[in-house]
Amino acid sequence: MAARRRPAVISIKLRSSREVAASRTERDLIGELEVPARALYGIRTVRSMRNLGFSGRVLGAYPSYVRALAIVKKAAAQANRDARVITAKNAAAIESACDALIAGKYLDQFLVDVLGGGGGIAVNMNLNEVIANLANECLGGARGDYDPIDPRLHLNASQSTADVCHTAAHIAILDEWIDLRRMLGSCIGAAQAKAEQFRGIRTLARTCLRDASATSLGELFGAHAAALKRRMLELDRAVAMLRKVNLGGTVIGDRSGASAAYRRSVIRHLNRIAKHKLELRENLFDAAQNCDDLGAVAAQLGLLAEVLIKVAQDLRLLSSGPEGGFGEISLPAVMEGSSFYPGKINPVMPETLIQCCFQVLGCERASRLALERGELNLNIFEGAAAINVMDAMEMLALALPIFTESCLSGITANEARCRKLASFGSKGGKHR
Repeated sequence: MAARRRPAVISIKLRSSREVAASRTERDLIGELEVPARALYGIRTVRSMRNLGFSGRVLGAYPSYVRALAIVKKAAAQANRDARVITAKNAAAIESACDALIAGKYLDQFLVDVLGGGGGIAVNMNLNEVIANLANECLGGARGDYDPIDPRLHLNASQSTADVCHTAAHIAILDEWIDLRRMLGSCIGAAQAKAEQFRGIRTLARTCLRDASATSLGELFGAHAAALKRRMLELDRAVAMLRKVNLGGTVIGDRSGASAAYRRSVIRHLNRIAKHKLELRENLFDAAQNCDDLGAVAAQLGLLAEVLIKVAQDLRLLSSGPEGGFGEISLPAVMEGSSFYPGKINPVMPETLIQCCFQVLGCERASRLALERGELNLNIFEGAAAINVMDAMEMLALALPIFTESCLSGITANEARCRKLASFGSKGGKHR
């Protein structure tokens, strides 16, 4: 998974006469606006940039989501061709444009705020405009003319923002979990290796932060590994539920505007392109109204974050000192710890992971809020739930490899200190 850069919040300012000359005029139901002449996006994207941007999280900063959206649009074009909704020639041009986006091109053209209101309409129309302009150029047309391919008439045929963004978000999260799962697996492997390495080292157990009995240092690391593995397996189960999608259900799940011929083939095309075993959700009205499947993934990511915080806190305690703390392990030194105390080395890697997990827990809460605040026939906040799940996964995918390689794998045991502490535990635990 490629790391995402967070561009600054975009603002649209009045432009000079020279800048206006390098623009084209587009019209929608509200009126006319100037659009940069070479932009692949159009008027609806510009309106969204002006009115809905606040978070700095622009669509182009989520390449896995853009890729998944393009996959959905390609599958829809093929199904619309099968259903004779669009011509084979137009479908081929749309597919070519989608292939470019699937390959990661033109991310700088996706400038809408993914957390803007409107139930994801800005995301869908930014995509439709870019694909339409690319497809029209393929057919000899000019940017902004939308002839012969129109962003709404052709790119949104048999679809709605609701089923397109829902399905694409599920695909993107499935893809991102593949990367995060591998990184989490490496972290578990490193903890298991430490468990084996430290199994013969006796030290002092603590309960309520008071002396208890003697134990193996390796057992603590083995329990860390077991907890993380359990969280990984629970995430496997939660993410697997996202293979159920609603493409073809259109807005509220009644399939309005999507022909039977389109619906018969769209999931088949989607699976071939996305390379996932996706299936239609049993109740499409439920899919439109409820995003508890995303909430379940968010909840599991939150539980993973809490376990990781526990692991990181244990490492900070065990490495505390060197004279006034536990001092049972030493963490690799990665940077100076203080601008005031010479030679001080702090547990910056566990602390970084803890702060990452604070952010993940914030994403978990935002996703759950999006679930509970959705009302009646369409949860218009589902996109916020999906984006926060993606953000949580990305942060963990960036933090875990650094923590594993620069901290966990390099931990050493202070055996003399451990033996001394273990001797206190052998006295029957009189201080318990």
